[in-house]
Amino acid sequence: MIPKSEWQGLGALQEQTNYPLLNQPIDELALGEIKSAILAKLRLAIGKDAGMATRRDWYKAAALALRDRIVHHWLSTEKESYDAGAKRVYYLSLEFLIGRLFTDALNNMGLLPVFEAALGDLGVDLSDLRKCEPDAALGNGGLGRLAACFMESMATLAIPAIGYGIRYDFGLFRQIMNQGWQQEYPDEWLAYGNPWEFQRPEVVYNVHFGGHVEHVNDRGRDRATWHPAETIEAMAYDTPIVGWRGQHVNALRLWSAHAPDPLKLDVFNTGDYVSASAEQARAEAICKFLYPNDESAAGRELRLRQEYFFVSASLQDLVHRHLSSDGGLRNLAQKAAVQLNDTHPSLAVTELMRILVDLHSYRWDEAWKITVATFSYTNHTLLPEALETWPVELFERLLPRHLEIIYRINVQHLALAEERCPGDIEYRASVSLIDEKSGRRVRMGQLAFVGSHRINGVSAMHSDLMKETVFHDLHHLYPGRITNKTNGITFRRWLMLANPRLTALLRETCGEAVLDDFSLLERLESHSSDLEFQKRFRDVKHHNKLALARLIGERNHVKLDPSALFDVQIKRIHEYKRQLLNILETIALYHAMKDNPQANWVPRVKIFSGKAAASYRYAKLIIKLISDVAEVVNNDASLGGKLKVAFLADYNVSLAEVIIPAADLSEQISTAGMEASGTGNMKLALNGALTIGTLDGANIEIRDAVGAENIAIFGLEAGDVMVRRKQGLDASDIIRKSPRLERAIRAIESGEFSPGDPARFASIGHALRYLDHYMVSADFDSYYEAQRGIDARWQVIPAWTRASILNVARMAWFSSDRTIREYAEDIWHVPVHPSAPPLIGTRREAKG
Repeated sequence: MIPKSEWQGLGALQEQTNYPLLNQPIDELALGEIKSAILAKLRLAIGKDAGMATRRDWYKAAALALRDRIVHHWLSTEKESYDAGAKRVYYLSLEFLIGRLFTDALNNMGLLPVFEAALGDLGVDLSDLRKCEPDAALGNGGLGRLAACFMESMATLAIPAIGYGIRYDFGLFRQIMNQGWQQEYPDEWLAYGNPWEFQRPEVVYNVHFGGHVEHVNDRGRDRATWHPAETIEAMAYDTPIVGWRGQHVNALRLWSAHAPDPLKLDVFNTGDYVSASAEQARAEAICKFLYPNDESAAGRELRLRQEYFFVSASLQDLVHRHLSSDGGLRNLAQKAAVQLNDTHPSLAVTELMRILVDLHSYRWDEAWKITVATFSYTNHTLLPEALETWPVELFERLLPRHLEIIYRINVQHLALAEERCPGDIEYRASVSLIDEKSGRRVRMGQLAFVGSHRINGVSAMHSDLMKETVFHDLHHLYPGRITNKTNGITFRRWLMLANPRLTALLRETCGEAVLDDFSLLERLESHSSDLEFQKRFRDVKHHNKLALARLIGERNHVKLDPSALFDVQIKRIHEYKRQLLNILETIALYHAMKDNPQANWVPRVKIFSGKAAASYRYAKLIIKLISDVAEVVNNDASLGGKLKVAFLADYNVSLAEVIIPAADLSEQISTAGMEASGTGNMKLALNGALTIGTLDGANIEIRDAVGAENIAIFGLEAGDVMVRRKQGLDASDIIRKSPRLERAIRAIESGEFSPGDPARFASIGHALRYLDHYMVSADFDSYYEAQRGIDARWQVIPAWTRASILNVARMAWFSSDRTIREYAEDIWHVPVHPSAPPLIGTRREAKG
């Protein structure tokens, strides 16, 4: 097991020097003030003298000194927005993968140079302190990172906003590799406290579960009173999210669960110490882990409790804020825009209806109009199984009043369906909020759709497919609700901080204004064929590859050649993401190299990183296969080091910040039609990696932006996948026609990479042959040939470098600032501050 001291700081990560703003002149007065502030925090908040302070003490002191300066901006912008009566955005998400905040906040506040100099004068290195900060374990992958990027962009655009989520004690999990197998351990990110958060013990809301509902006739109106059996307290913790140049600061408000009576003293005094704190343990379970295993009934119940807990607390807080400033809820939709990030917060629809109808006596029809006008919903998946459903029985036991509200919404909703398609029972069953065919389950995606005035996909292709597949009938019933908002990423994090040397080159080439106006990246185009500029660009990439090679050497004990092609696939492990296709091609390439060792092979490093859900056994088996292949390939001296494989454990934001700037090739190889958008594809292309991918998600828009000649597209398209699935999943004929594929599968099945357990990967071989749902076998030959095309491109250095430069130059449209502007204008109807960064234009038309 890795010692805690190593994993919490993430070890020897990339040296962060030459930050974008570090070479600005430093005011001596400000320098002295910052030094004094850090020393004061060290003594008064940490309780240490400089001579006794550890590196972590210095980090906390510096973070607290920085936080003080952020708070002034935070309070002033908060007051300004309330005084102006500004409309506010409330972003509800079960995940916020914010990563490390120290250098992010320093950069956005414009304080990096003075803090770096102040700490240097005190004998402390800024990059060393950065390693002391753990990644906040508040998310899993793209969904949570998108929410974090959006929060930063909302602050940058001076949109008053609050993010609502859960303050997880341990987040998803810490991934440890034990002989190639993933093992899960608690991620103790709060072990040393969190200097960024403010506990708000005065902000507590009661969240209820269970019990029964009483109905009475009140002058001809049905009045419902929920008598819950259990109450849990939600306490707020606030984290400031700083926008660029520190001009605006928003809050991320996370909820922690507690029992109203944490200790039953009478029970404790009888000697039953465990039972005395049982209610507190049950309450705190809500905030222990992200996505508890839902294979058991208890796990399913806990997940539903989590979702309602954070939704109820958030809406109570939202309503309290609105009533404090506006006095009534009739104009809620004019002053509040609530964005549901995926299906997890869908219960917000029923909770707001309960608040309006039961607690504030609004008539049903008026309450429904307010609710629909207030909510909008972002869908992130076309996988029907990923659109959450819950057993009616569980709902009835845990949230009886909400089930009644869902039934009433459904009656009204199905009446509209009957008007639209009279007598069509199948149509009504398709759009119903209750799935009667699958054992009576509540459909959360349907609920979010019906209860929102706008439903957006996250790439053009995804939004179109939503209309054709998972929401086809609802789109027919509520035409015009579906819109598209292609995802984006914050360039402050994924360019300025992750790749400071490239940023310095961009500032020199495109001008200082590029830090505020990313459309100026297009100025790189005129330098893309300049051999001297190409050399400088390659030097930046080489430096980043050296840092990643050093990290892999320390973690995996694998020596890498930084001049090799770094081929990167970093994302959660899932069958549709097709890490299996990647490692299958690796096996075929290994065989080819063994067969013909004298050929002019391009040295290549296959780099994987990502977590498999704890209960996803097949995905964990794929990780084991990657590890076993790595063990064989990396120790085969006959290859001369021309092929290496590395699986980096415990993927998180900080690790991504090292991998992404070093990548030469970006693997975006999901089964066509199954990736909603992706944001890793944007981060990698922004940092100069060429994409190899299917026409899926935002890959299509990236191709249109960077030019078809600067990306490698392969494989079946979404329509082809649907046709092939209807024809059957047996891939025997495909495999028979591809000796290369047959040999690779046979190697897996025969134990070539698992000699001690030859049958270990038999289920993978069987799926590749007879259950090719994710088109791994179907796309293999196309993918293999595309990879050999990549080899050919790599060998022409000026052409590869030009394509890499053009990828950077043409990525400005994928800024999350652009995405948030579109949300603000088209969905939320909130103004963007005039001083905010400018709007980046429309996508470049497809090239080539």
